[in-house]
Formats: sequence, structure tokens, C-alpha cells
Amino acid sequence: MASHAVSSGQKPHAVCVPYPAQGHINPMMKVAKLLHAKGFHVTFVNTVYNHNRLLRSRGPNALDELPSFRFESISDGLPETDEDVTQDIPTLCELTMKNGLAPFKELLGRVNARDDVPPVSCIVSDGIMSFTLDAAEEFGVPQVLFWTPSACGFSTLLHFYRFVELGLSPLKDESCLTKEYLDTRIDWIPAMRNLRIKDIPSFIQTTDPDDIMVNFFIRETDRSKRATAIILNTFDDLEHDVIQSFQSILPPVYSIGPLHLLANQKVDKDSEIGQMGTNLWREDTECLDWLDTKSRNSVVYVNFGSITVMSRTHLVEFAWGLGATGKDFLWVIRPDLVAGDLAVVPQDFLVETEGRRMLTSWCPQEKVLSHPAIGGFLTHSGWNSTLESLSAGVPMVCWPFFADQQINCKFCCDEWEVGMEIGGDVKREDVEAVVRELMDGEKGKKMRVKAEEWRLLAEKATNQSGSSELNFEMVVNKLLS
Repeated sequence: MASHAVSSGQKPHAVCVPYPAQGHINPMMKVAKLLHAKGFHVTFVNTVYNHNRLLRSRGPNALDELPSFRFESISDGLPETDEDVTQDIPTLCELTMKNGLAPFKELLGRVNARDDVPPVSCIVSDGIMSFTLDAAEEFGVPQVLFWTPSACGFSTLLHFYRFVELGLSPLKDESCLTKEYLDTRIDWIPAMRNLRIKDIPSFIQTTDPDDIMVNFFIRETDRSKRATAIILNTFDDLEHDVIQSFQSILPPVYSIGPLHLLANQKVDKDSEIGQMGTNLWREDTECLDWLDTKSRNSVVYVNFGSITVMSRTHLVEFAWGLGATGKDFLWVIRPDLVAGDLAVVPQDFLVETEGRRMLTSWCPQEKVLSHPAIGGFLTHSGWNSTLESLSAGVPMVCWPFFADQQINCKFCCDEWEVGMEIGGDVKREDVEAVVRELMDGEKGKKMRVKAEEWRLLAEKATNQSGSSELNFEMVVNKLLS
């Protein structure tokens, strides 16, 4: 097909395709808004399931089209439901990989046939939606891949093939999942030191030679080599050496984060685009009023993200551990937080913590973390949460659940010195001890100082002529080529 490079006088048209989960949709929306602020026409492509969830969470008019920012949807191949939960990740990965290309090409053809929008001139897609590369090549347009983990997380995924080559994955059977295995040193990933298998994204700890996720990441990272460029939501001062290590094996890699700070600089927050949200759950903003009544650095913020699930036992242990600290806390408890059960905390816990806690089902996290009342963050170590916490100068207690959360936790605690890890099989005494240390202890004070240093560096990266701001300009130029 003919190339759709931007002709003079015509608006460039970027098609943005996030992976269909909350933690991927949010940062892609930041990229889309930044491109729109640069004069691009934007088409934002969700799956039908998440498109419908957005309509439910934000009201039927939430996705009313602005002339230059439109929402479209494609099927994810799963049966339609009205549920309000994140779909099964391995199934979603397999189906988007197998079934994504045909509906996406059909969508591009339909968009290009319209008279009221400029032809598609580039594609910006999630790194794990690489079927879009085939479409970009067929339509003759440049494609930027957005890998949403940290540079550290992306680097470990990029080297999954080595774990298979070296016989470290898959395991023969469950009995091989020993402490010795998990403590195996990994010293062959460039620019990353003191790693053990337990720090690597948890997918490799499989006994299945046909494991969907291991094979999926080996395939998707290899296909990334076909992109015009790759972007990461991080900043040079934070992960410089790891970012540099990509340059010989991948297309140009640009760090353009923290994206929420860059978007705050470039996108008018009072405009219709600035106000446009992408939360799949309804946000509760009352928690901000509650925080306004609290003193500086006095509140523990607790949120395990959009995918993490835990047992009812762990929920209860976290509850009583937080209760025992005597601290004020704001805790986000998603309806689907407990595996196969309703997420309900004990009634006597609610009585005991009356007046010093607020529980909510979803909240505007960026605003919460930058609120002066927040003194610490108990997190699952997802990358968006980690980066937002660093950007707000808030130290963390890390309880990683799966995927890249282990490596984010490792770097938070050992390299960036802003976190403390709490063990997987969590007990209330551990929660109490580590939260007390975070809020009042010597280690907590040191972490707060370090987090403040990172906050200033994150701001510097996204300010005028900062590294991320300059990198974003370079990406825009690639998309316009």
C-alpha cells in the first residue's frame, strides 16, 4: 500500500493502541494527549470490552468525539460480558496476538476511507500489541512501540530467551522452585547487577514448556526490533545505564517519562482533552477532601493496583497490621481485589480504626500521591505506581505480586533506596513493623530524603530542555518522517 507520510498542510494522524488493561491504557492516553498537543489528529483504540467499561465508569457522553481526538474499538476475541474486572492476562495476550491484526487492519481501512479525518500517518502501539507492526508495514507508516514497564523490567523481558537457552526456565516440576533456585545469580543481563531469579518477572517460574507468557514475551520482544523507535515511561537519570544497554540491539529507545509530569507541562488541564480520563473504575474524589484535613506526611496510602489479587487471609492481615500502627491511612480496595471472593474487611477492624481511615474502591492516584498529607505508600510495585511515587517524593513499602513488580521492587529497595520489601506471605506484625519504620523510623527518614532527590530529577527531566522533553521532540520528528 502507499505510504501515508504527512503531506504539507495536512495534520499528522496517530493511531494509539494500548494493551487492554488499566495500567497500560493510562500511560498510552498520556502519550496520545501529548501528541494531540503537538498538533496530531488522534484515534485511540480500546477493545470493545474496555470501551464499554469506560462508558460505564465515566458516563455515556464521556467518549463524545472531539473533532481531532476520536475513540474506536476492536474485538479482543473474548465473549462479551458486562463485568467490571481486568480480564485474564494470559488469555488476553494469546487472543490479541492471534486475532488482533484482522480487526485492526479493517479499522485502519475504515478510518482512511473517511473524508472528515486526515489519513493515518503513524501508529503508536503497546509493545505487547506487536500485531500492529504488520499493519504499519502494510500501510507504509512509521510505528513507535511503547513498552510500559521500567527499563529494568523491559530488559529482563528482552532476555527471557536466555533463561530458556540456559535451562533455567521452564522447570522440570514444582519441586524445583526451591530457595536455591530463586537465589540463582543472574549476572548476564547488561547494566544490571546483583540480580537473582526471584527478582526476574515471575512468568519464568513456570513448569510448562508451552507456557503462554514466557513464549509470548520472547516473541514480542524479538518483534520489537522491527519498530521505527521504542519509547519508555522512565527518565535518563533513573535508568541511564540500562537504557544505554539497549542501543546496540534495538531500534532507537527514548525515555520520555514520567509521562504524567510531561503531560502536566504540555497539555492544558482545563481543556476538554486535559479533562479526558481513562479510568475503568469510577473514581472517588472525596478522599482528597479527607486528606485536606490531615497533617503533612501523616497518612499511609495503600493501593495494590488494577490487577493484583490476594487471599481473604492476606486482606485481613493487611487490615489488622495497618490498624495496629495507629496511623491514618487511605486504602483503595477494588471490588475484585480478593481472589474468588468479595473484598470485605472485618467489622471490628472498621470500628477500631474509625476516624483515622478512609476506604475507597478507586481514586485519582496521581493527585493522592502528590498530596502533602501522604507520608508513605504501601504498593504492589507496578511501574506506574512506582514512578508516580518517585515523582511525588513518597517512599514505599513494596509487596510485589507478579510480572515486572519483582524487579521494580528490587530496584526501589537496592538501587534507588526509596523502598522496603515486605514478604509474600504477609503477617500483620510484619505490616505493622514495616509501616512504622516507613513513617517514623530512621530508614524511613533516609528513604524520604532519597525520594525527594528523585522527585527533583523527575521534574528536571520533564521541564523545558530536560532529557525526556527533548526525547519526546525526537520521537515526534520520527513519527512525522
